[in-house]
Amino acid sequence: MSAAKSFQITGAYSESGTRWSIDLQLTRPATQHVVMSAGNVMLEAIVTSGGTYFRGQQFLSDHLGGDPLARNLVKAAGNAWWKGSAGQVPQLPDLTDGVRFRATFLGSAVTQRSDHVSVDKIDAVDLSGARADVYIAAQSPHQLLRVHMKKGVAIDGTNDGDLRYGNFDRDFQIMAPTNVIDFANLSTLPPVYTVVSVDTSGCGAPCVVSAVLKNLGGMSGAKAPSTVTFSVTDTASNNVVGGCQAQVNADVGYNATMTVACTVSGLNSQQENAALVTATADNPGRG
Repeated sequence: MSAAKSFQITGAYSESGTRWSIDLQLTRPATQHVVMSAGNVMLEAIVTSGGTYFRGQQFLSDHLGGDPLARNLVKAAGNAWWKGSAGQVPQLPDLTDGVRFRATFLGSAVTQRSDHVSVDKIDAVDLSGARADVYIAAQSPHQLLRVHMKKGVAIDGTNDGDLRYGNFDRDFQIMAPTNVIDFANLSTLPPVYTVVSVDTSGCGAPCVVSAVLKNLGGMSGAKAPSTVTFSVTDTASNNVVGGCQAQVNADVGYNATMTVACTVSGLNSQQENAALVTATADNPGRG
């Protein structure tokens, strides 16, 4: 492991009661590509010398918060890559560093040896101890094939791990993604419009309504234009009696405002005078 320029780990382990599947590609000295999933949550991460990047909309949704702004940011981000901290990537030094692996699983930790054990049809040696069964290829260069942790043993905060090793010295061609979102710079997001105010002063014959919007994102990357839906509610009956929709045809920059308007048809004069008009912005987000 120490001599290998790269290798891959696949399998599953449990952490804090959650069962995760993992596919980790590691290239020395510190480049990684990892895909993890648990139920409907998937997280993909790329670690390079230039930064750490993540992708996974449900994971982002679970961790960004439940307030309206956070919900808008999640929708706007879609399944795009975003920048994050390397500390958010699973750290498994005892399973990826050769020196630490040997100290944790081999040497005096081994209490039993079994020869001619098959791992994916490869002749292997099983070096068993209190922590795990470690399977190493019987033939030179004796590469690590599998680690199966014993019940009740925790390594790097994980337990019940069953991991396979392979693709030693393969070029995984791990590169930083493009069009990355940086939540510290919201202008890297596609447009995220929110309604600042609604104006009904033009609601006569015809009834023209308008809204002032503020863009909390950037100007590019959306899969479709943002729209604003106006709803007219009769305050006496609390029924929606009309509405219209306006499209944002020319985006504005981060924190800038703009006005959109549309005409509500089919209202009588009584409804126009005793109506409540609300507006909701819809931002399709990144494709």
